[in-house]
Amino acid sequence: MSTLSYEATGAAQQALEQHLPALVEDRIASRIFAKDHTLWGPDAEPESAIRLGWVEAATVSQPLVKDILELRDALRAEGVTRIALCGMGGSSLAPEVIAGTAGVELTVLDSTDPDQVRAALADRLAETAIVVSSKSGSTVETDSQRRVFEKAFNDAGIDANSRIIIVTDPGSPLDKASREAGYRAVFNADPNVGGRFSALTAFGLVPSGLAGVDIQAFLDEADEAAEVLNDDAPENIGLALGTALGGTSPLRNKIVIAEDGSGIVGFADWAEQLIAESTGKLGTGVLPVVAGPDSPEVNSGAKDVLVVRLVAADADVELGENEVAIAGGLAAQMMVWEFATAVAGRLLGINPFDQPDVEAAKVAARGLLDAQPEPTPAAFVDGSIEVRGGEWLGGASTAAEAVSALLDTLQPDSYLSVQAYFDRLAFAQLEGVRDEFAAVTGRPVTFGWGPRFLHSTGQFHKGGPAIGVFLQVTAESTEDLAIPERPFTFGELISAQAAGDAQVLEEHGRPVLRLHLTNRAAGVAQLQDIVSALSARASATES
Repeated sequence: MSTLSYEATGAAQQALEQHLPALVEDRIASRIFAKDHTLWGPDAEPESAIRLGWVEAATVSQPLVKDILELRDALRAEGVTRIALCGMGGSSLAPEVIAGTAGVELTVLDSTDPDQVRAALADRLAETAIVVSSKSGSTVETDSQRRVFEKAFNDAGIDANSRIIIVTDPGSPLDKASREAGYRAVFNADPNVGGRFSALTAFGLVPSGLAGVDIQAFLDEADEAAEVLNDDAPENIGLALGTALGGTSPLRNKIVIAEDGSGIVGFADWAEQLIAESTGKLGTGVLPVVAGPDSPEVNSGAKDVLVVRLVAADADVELGENEVAIAGGLAAQMMVWEFATAVAGRLLGINPFDQPDVEAAKVAARGLLDAQPEPTPAAFVDGSIEVRGGEWLGGASTAAEAVSALLDTLQPDSYLSVQAYFDRLAFAQLEGVRDEFAAVTGRPVTFGWGPRFLHSTGQFHKGGPAIGVFLQVTAESTEDLAIPERPFTFGELISAQAAGDAQVLEEHGRPVLRLHLTNRAAGVAQLQDIVSALSARASATES
C-alpha cells in the first residue's frame, strides 16, 4: 500500500486535539468497522443499520474480480474495446476517478444533455459495450441513457443484449428486468452500501475493470487501509481527517479540496459528492469546494474556510494556517475519506447515510415533465443570453448587471454555486469562471455540471445552511434527441431538471439567477467576457 500521511495546522490541529482523545477512548474506529449503527443517534439507526457494508467492501468484493476480468477478456476477443458508463452520482464519479488515475479510457455518460448523449452514441459504437449502473434502475437519467444506447445498437445491426452490462442491487426492478431481457451480464452490489460509499463495490469495480484497471491491486490497497483505519489509536489518519471535516470550532463549513500533486485524477470531484451529500442536512454540514493549489480560496484566510491539500507521499509541503495535507494511493484515500465522513457525521450530530433533500428536485422535475408548462418568460434578453431572476434583479437590463445583482446578495458567510446544464465535455472551458468568480467575490465558489451535481452537492444546497447563492446556466441544443418509449426528449428532460432545481431552491428562499444561452458557443463566450470584465474591474479597484 502507498504510504498514508496526514499533517494539519491551525483550526484542523485544534479540532484534532479537542476530539481525538474521546474518539479513541470511545473506540469509534473499531465500532464503525463492527457496524455499530448506534453511533449517529437514535434517529439515524434505521438507515445506518443498512448502510455500513462499505467498511468490508474490499473483502466482500473480491469474488467479483474473476468474473469481471473474464468478461473483459471475452469482450476484447469480440473487438469490443470501448466501455461507456451510464450512471449518476456515486455510480459514475468513482469509476471516473479510478479509470482516470490509472490512465485507462472510460467514457462516462452522466448527462441528459442531447448534444453530449449524441456524441457518446457517435463514438465507435461498433467497438462499444455499455455498463448501466443504478441501485434500483429507477434513476431517470440512467434509464434514458440505456434506452437510447439499446436502440442505437439495434439500429446498427448489433445485438444490443450482447453489449449491455448491468450493475444494480440484488432483487431490484432493474435486476429482474435485465435478467429477463437477457443482457450480457448482471452484477449485483452489496445493497447495504449507499451510492456515494460504493467505490469499492461492483459500482466502482465493474466499469473500471472492464475498461482495463488492475482492480485486484486496487482492492488489495483498500484492504490494507481498512486494517489501519480499524485501529483505536491516536495515529489513525481517518479519525484525524474526520475531526478536520466536522470538528472545527467554530465550524469551518467550506472545505477547499486542492489537488496539489497527489497524482489522483479528479479525486476532489468524488470527495465532493461524498461529503456534501453526507453532511449537508438539518441546516448544517460542510461544503466541499473543488479548487487548485493557487485558487483564491486557498489564500483567502476566510474564517469559514479550511484547506485540504491532496499531495504526493514524498512531497515536502509547507502548510499555511488552517490547512491539512493528506497523501496516499487512490484506494487507500477512498477508504480514509469514507471513514472520515462517517466520523464527521458523528461530530456534526447528523446521519451521514441519508439524503433527505435530493428527492425534492426530482419530484419537481417529474411534475414539470408531466405538466409540460410554458417556460417562464425572460426578464430580458441580452445578446445570446435570456435572463430570469427574482426581485433582487432590481433594474438590471443587461446580463452583466444581472450577474452583479446576484453577487450583491452574497453575505460574509455565503458561497456562490455555478451550475451549467449542458455538455460538460464540449464546453469544459466554462469551468474557468470558477476561479474568476472566487477572486471577484472573495467567497468560495463551486462549479457543477447539471444534472450530475443534483446527485452530489444538490443535497447541501437545500439541506445545508441557507447561505448559498446560485447562478444557473442552461443552453439550447443544436438538435434534440428522443428517448425511446418515453413521452419526453432529452432536451425536455434536462430543461425540466434545471427548472425543477431552480424552483426548489427558490422555495427555500435562495437567490437564483437563470441564464439561458440561445447559442451555446456565443453564449459561453459572452458569459466568459462578463466574468472577465468583473474580474478586471475588481483588480483595478484593489490597485
